[in-house]
Amino acid sequence: MQSIDSSESSNSANSSILADDILGLVDLKRYPIHDPDGAGREFVTDCQQSMAKNGWCSLDEFIQPEGIELLRQEANALLPDASPLTISRNIYGQAPDPLLPKHHPGRREYIHHALQLANDQIADDSLTKQLYRSECLTRFIGQVQGKDKLYRSADEFQAANIVALPPGSWQGWHYDHDECVVTLLLQSAESGGEFVFIPNCRTRETEDMNLVEQFLDGDMTVAKTFARNAGTLTMFRGEFSLHGVTQIEGNKPRITAIFTYDEIPDRKARNDINIRIYGPRVERILSQRK
Repeated sequence: MQSIDSSESSNSANSSILADDILGLVDLKRYPIHDPDGAGREFVTDCQQSMAKNGWCSLDEFIQPEGIELLRQEANALLPDASPLTISRNIYGQAPDPLLPKHHPGRREYIHHALQLANDQIADDSLTKQLYRSECLTRFIGQVQGKDKLYRSADEFQAANIVALPPGSWQGWHYDHDECVVTLLLQSAESGGEFVFIPNCRTRETEDMNLVEQFLDGDMTVAKTFARNAGTLTMFRGEFSLHGVTQIEGNKPRITAIFTYDEIPDRKARNDINIRIYGPRVERILSQRK
């Protein structure tokens, strides 16, 4: 699979991490997101065309090597506070509906095991949260997604997450709550752990049920996948693209930061959806508020 790249190779020696500028994590020479009307004009156009044509846009080594190491260390330091989750749901993020026909996607159950840090477990002054809250990055994501205005998610749990998939685990097939989802791979698996998705297989009004059922029956040829290294930023329409991650193999977990954006301000997920995603900790938080 192709990914957006520039002909000029990255020179990390010429780009240092600036303590007072979170964009110092980004290889701005290769990906000039800070100058969309100047040096980055052609680059942004290429990203928009990839999104329109393919339903995704992936930027290899978007984060500089020294930057990804800082983010990886930060994530590994935070993960001991994450609870092991076993998540059971249909592809719509809900409990399987036994009243639906046997092969209907809404009746099928998918389970995955993960260590997951919700947005409220990641400190505002962390590098991960600062990168997510960068106005420059948010504006760039909106441009690529073709949005006149894009907002960072208002959901207190879903906005920015860190997810670790340990060896032997995988991420079950699902749609996201929001359309504009960005993943930043912090640590790749030794093998396996491929991101698999069907771009734009539904809209807010319709869904290509034949394609979805064909995929859920095991036909991987209808889906897209591509190898990614740590530091890769991938944009896709998570609300409209069925996706998941194949089984992790080897001895180290696959760690990803997930950034969620929305063209609708202040939109939040239902409580039952967040409980199904994040488990007992969030259930206790929400129960105490009643």
